[in-house]
Amino acid sequence: MIDSTISVKGLSVSYDKKIVLTNIFLEIESGKIYGIIGPNGAGKSTLFKAILGLTEVNAGKVEFNAQTIDNQRKEVVYVPQRDDVDWQFPATVMDIVLMGRYPHKKLLQSLDKSDKAIALKALQDLGIEDLMDRQIGELSGGQQQRVFLARALCQEASVFLLDEPFVGVDITTEEKIIGILKKMAQEGKTLLVIHHDLSSVKEYFDRVILLNQRLIAFGDTETVFTEENIAKTYHSQLSILHKTGMIG
Repeated sequence: MIDSTISVKGLSVSYDKKIVLTNIFLEIESGKIYGIIGPNGAGKSTLFKAILGLTEVNAGKVEFNAQTIDNQRKEVVYVPQRDDVDWQFPATVMDIVLMGRYPHKKLLQSLDKSDKAIALKALQDLGIEDLMDRQIGELSGGQQQRVFLARALCQEASVFLLDEPFVGVDITTEEKIIGILKKMAQEGKTLLVIHHDLSSVKEYFDRVILLNQRLIAFGDTETVFTEENIAKTYHSQLSILHKTGMIG
């Protein structure tokens, strides 16, 4: 019996009668980094929405430790793509990171010194404590990504869903982020990462979920991330991926 953190059982989702995901079964264990790989329109973001309980499903269910998301909400944190965030929102870096503490608070309960200490530690882990008083719109793309990862760390959750966290960041920031994610996995966290750069998949992920509306393959990266499975996942896009160097 697999001791899974997230159990996806027969999940099917459609929008406006268009099928997006069909009959997905996954058992996600703690202490691993999972790469979710597939072309645009494959249903990767929809899978996240279904896991988070943010979209209606046609069939199937998602459980966290045999419970629904409603009973495990503070244990799950979502890091969106940078394009999905209003960076003109009048908030400082510290304001944003402290938002990670609200799931631990009762209604109208104030943040205290311990919350601020946790937030500061998260900023220090990401190497951006010197930015705490900066307005988020003033930051570079890499700095913005680190801020939202710091907010995720501040929540002290056990499950992390990250939607393309390496897009628009420099290689130094990317290496910093993946180093932190690997450390989190060693500490027993569960990490699901939507990722598009196939050249780094084997280096970054313990397991992969190859997805294109249906589950193409799922398992240990060394075993599952093969050219045959990639071809099944990307179909006619495979030659383009070779030319662009995303896969060797």
